[in-house]
Amino acid sequence: MLSGSFDISGGGSVDTVALYMQYIVNGLTLGAIYSLIALGYTMVYGILKFINFAHGDILMVGAFIGLLVYTALTGEAADPGAWTIIAFFIAMLVSMVACALLGMLIERVAYKPLRNANRLAPLLSAIGVSFILSNGAAWIFGTQSRRFPYPFANDPIRIGAIAITPHQIVVVLVSVLMMVLLTFFVNKTRMGKAMRAASLDQATSMLMGINVNRVISLTFAIGSALAAVGGILASFDFRVYPSMGTMTGLKAFVAAVIGGIGNIQGAMLGGVLLGILEAVGAPLLHIPNSMRDTVAFAVLIIILLVKPEGILGKNEREKV
Repeated sequence: MLSGSFDISGGGSVDTVALYMQYIVNGLTLGAIYSLIALGYTMVYGILKFINFAHGDILMVGAFIGLLVYTALTGEAADPGAWTIIAFFIAMLVSMVACALLGMLIERVAYKPLRNANRLAPLLSAIGVSFILSNGAAWIFGTQSRRFPYPFANDPIRIGAIAITPHQIVVVLVSVLMMVLLTFFVNKTRMGKAMRAASLDQATSMLMGINVNRVISLTFAIGSALAAVGGILASFDFRVYPSMGTMTGLKAFVAAVIGGIGNIQGAMLGGVLLGILEAVGAPLLHIPNSMRDTVAFAVLIIILLVKPEGILGKNEREKV
């Protein structure tokens, strides 16, 4: 990420335009990661009307698993090449499977028994799971951050005054691929249609022969797998450490709210918008890097005041 202040008094200078374009490129990369993670929040909320606040810690677990598998396959100081790239995608696949199983286990143990309880109970359970995962990771791996080595040469590619790294290209391509596959699954497959039906009315779905418990477990599995991908992609810039999912997860939640929580396309849009706003807004408003997280939460407050259902969300009335 580029940082520092810049002079915009010239208005149309080439340097200023190029700098803005660089911020937008950085924001798209960041937004793609937020979108992947936000999908997990929005899928669970769409069916259970419940916010899984342990979701950010699942991405942390995914990053640790990916790092361990990648290091086991390549060694500590492997030179980037064909094998390191293959090992990276193997590590990502293993991490996705492990986090999918973890998500299903958490849903079965910590959330399923509380489905008929008041809404505060599963929320508190989710916070408890979050602390268990983060403290468990600190106990097992220690509190020191670890670097996830690039599996490929990351020398920037220059297009005029704009620099784009292979890492940014991989982030965007992988994120787009995951989102396309998810959209196809939800809209075109039988289980995807069952998920959409369960999100509308669980009782009627069960009467129609849909196994709602299986649908919910699958929803947690898919959301957790996407979180693992987001955690691995984010770890190149943010490193891997036990609390890495806290702020990243919260900002992905903000992205889901901005787009309209419960709406898959909204989560994608919200993540991209938040990434661009954060990347452009912080230097534009001369906000120090240490305080750039305030941009996300300021946007959240504005959205809640102006359009609380989100950009693509629907304003639904709830009977009490």
